[in-house]
Amino acid sequence: MISNEIFTAQKDRKKRIRVVVQIIILLALVAICINALFTLKAYQPYTHQNTKFSGDKGFVTLAYFGVDRIGNQNLIGVERLRGHLQALKDLGYVTVTQEDVLNYYQAGKQLPEKSLFLIFEDGSRDSAIFSQKVLEDLNFKATMLTYPENFAKKDPKFLMPNELKELEKSTFWEMGTNGYRLAFINVFDRYDNYLGELDPLKHASVAPYLGRKYNHYLMDYIRDEYGIPKESYNRMKERISYDYEAIRDSYTKSIGYVPEMYILMHSNTGSFGNNDKVSAVNEYWIKTLFKMNFNREGFSFNQRNSSLYDLSRMQPQAYWYTNHLLMRIKYDINQELEFVKGDMNKQKAWETLKGALEIQEETMIVTSLPKDKGLLRLKNSNDFGDLKLSVRMKGNKLGLQKVYLRADESLNRFLSVYILNNFLYVTEKNSGAEKELFKLNLDKHDGKEWISVPEDKKAAEIRELEMFAKYADSAEKAKIYAERLKDKNIEKVPGVTEGAGEYIPDLSVNAKGDRMLALSLKKNQISIMIDGKDAVIDLPISESKAGSIYLETAWGGYGWSQRNLADDVYDGVFEKLIITENTGAETEKTLFDSRLQGFDAVKFKIGKLWEALINWFITKL
Repeated sequence: MISNEIFTAQKDRKKRIRVVVQIIILLALVAICINALFTLKAYQPYTHQNTKFSGDKGFVTLAYFGVDRIGNQNLIGVERLRGHLQALKDLGYVTVTQEDVLNYYQAGKQLPEKSLFLIFEDGSRDSAIFSQKVLEDLNFKATMLTYPENFAKKDPKFLMPNELKELEKSTFWEMGTNGYRLAFINVFDRYDNYLGELDPLKHASVAPYLGRKYNHYLMDYIRDEYGIPKESYNRMKERISYDYEAIRDSYTKSIGYVPEMYILMHSNTGSFGNNDKVSAVNEYWIKTLFKMNFNREGFSFNQRNSSLYDLSRMQPQAYWYTNHLLMRIKYDINQELEFVKGDMNKQKAWETLKGALEIQEETMIVTSLPKDKGLLRLKNSNDFGDLKLSVRMKGNKLGLQKVYLRADESLNRFLSVYILNNFLYVTEKNSGAEKELFKLNLDKHDGKEWISVPEDKKAAEIRELEMFAKYADSAEKAKIYAERLKDKNIEKVPGVTEGAGEYIPDLSVNAKGDRMLALSLKKNQISIMIDGKDAVIDLPISESKAGSIYLETAWGGYGWSQRNLADDVYDGVFEKLIITENTGAETEKTLFDSRLQGFDAVKFKIGKLWEALINWFITKL
């Protein structure tokens, strides 16, 4: 009886503790929401008294695809966004408005020496919620772009007209447009199967199997699988004109005017379309409805030698660290600027020879030069010989993250271990050419099952038939696709074991990498573990003199991206780098350790746990 009472008391106490924890977290969430939703400041435009002007330095344009609380493959996290914009603020950048840009081109007025034109595309509600406080804190103003087709759909992901008006009232926003709709035409998959016209839902369902053969809705004639137009010139003109008329009518009705700024999707055609006649129709409407158009993507810098209808924007990606953005801007504007450094105490241990180094808590981010490398040398490491090293490499799969061991000052002699484009390599150099000792495909190291090209093609066709059946515009068509899908599912195709070629996917530019590397170097042998699993044991190497430790990063190529981004900078990410002697003794001397220590480590772990709790509640509520 007593034991039951004790058990009940313990159960009640645990329940009370759980309720208290839940209340604390809920209160924190309420505070976050209040902070995100209520505007307490007003934008203060720059003045000639507090802003530097020094000749025509043009302006930088950044266009973020979207913002999320913690970020994902496509949407930048709010803290990463804050880091980007805070760095620009610290460098002296001020935001300029659409009126400032118009006056710069049309009236010859000067812009501030460091001018930023800031854009958020696609009109998502989250972008407004999560970026609002960043804009307020930095006194930055931005343009929010929308697709007015979404107004009629009342999709909760996107901002509605009444919310756009509220954004304008906050003084931190002005309006622009991406066009009436987001839609794709002349779409082929990577096996040249013709898919035709796709709206965003259809596109998303088959995106893993698409190639670069597609167009945005306004950029070309609608064509058949042979590239022959399916519409006459007059029909093409009517179709494209309809969208511009819909833009005009929808915005006029919903917010009272047509935004002056436009981005033609997709950019970089050299004109206003992929066909001269299509381009002429677009040009007429663009110049009729709008005062400026961003017609190019990839580079941020604009000066007076460009047209108001041929402006360029850079789209920072969700995986870019701050110095990645600054590196791109630096080489766009061809001017010196200061990179962010982070922890200055840990910086003192390293000599930055190329690129830029930022240290955040336990993480070292080494940003390469464009189409080049980033290179660090660990100071006082000249006599490092036998050692153990562990590090978590979190840079994207496409790119190089390299550790040099026993290296001389000129890198004419070294042993190196590196991950390049998802392969592990061990190489050495002794005055002559660099020699490859070992190579490992890390997908195969993971035990990933490989499929053949015919199997991948079949999977693509199954997904496409599922999409066509789901979104068919009649029961009869849905039935036809369902029958084809049934036949496709039972179709036999050869696998790799039957002699068919192996399907090797192209690496995506934003494919995340995360590898735990641990190595043991002793005399003339090296052993390496990847993610706790042996990659190579006692690999013979040349026994050489002791030397220094270097870290290197480099761009791995443009890789796979539907938008074919022009990004040629790479962030190598080295987390929890630990280097110790390899003497075999019970306790070995630590040569370098990037981990936080003492109270800083405890505070960091508590912060991570708290963040995980908040994220859990947000996703579960």
